[in-house]
Amino acid sequence: MLHIVNALNASAYRSEMEAALRLRHRVFVEEKRWTELDRGDGLELDQFDNADAVHMLDIDSSGAVLGYQRMLPTTMPHLLSEVMPFLCDGPRPMGPHIWEWTRYAVDKDHRDRGRILSPVGLALLTGIVEWGLDTGVNTIIIQMNPLWLLRLVQMRFKTTPLGFPQELSGEATIAITAEFNQATLAYLRELRGSDESVFFKDESRVKRTA
Repeated sequence: MLHIVNALNASAYRSEMEAALRLRHRVFVEEKRWTELDRGDGLELDQFDNADAVHMLDIDSSGAVLGYQRMLPTTMPHLLSEVMPFLCDGPRPMGPHIWEWTRYAVDKDHRDRGRILSPVGLALLTGIVEWGLDTGVNTIIIQMNPLWLLRLVQMRFKTTPLGFPQELSGEATIAITAEFNQATLAYLRELRGSDESVFFKDESRVKRTA
């Protein structure tokens, strides 16, 4: 199930967050070869892992972190505004209803195998929509491989490119906005085969706030 970690409850998730940062290192530094992110300690951490960030961790019953993603408010510094502004050809989308989706990572043993998304990946994407509809967010900014565009459209997101693809670290990358609504959530739940929330419900540990 997904756990939300933010500035309010981070102290209850120290070991899980360390595991998430190690997962990020394996995916982005070791696999994608984004060597500029290598700090030499096996953790992938940047300037946006601050009090404004919302982390979502997919944690199994044994406590292992199988997936991770980070949400950043566009009203504060984020990747598109500070690191990749060249991916946006016009005015940069921003507002309390728009957040940036970053550092999506799934453990190698739990990735897609001929499906649109693996169960872990689908839970993470469903989590964005659940969390967004619960907190007044209906649009995400994504920097991604253009091949993802079809997947998002298939899953009932309304996508809008913010510029043309450019090569970053040897991979084509495009910035887009992806809007979602209740129809998006309904379709994702249909794909999952369940109407149950993807989030862990122990409110004594998790505060579902932005």
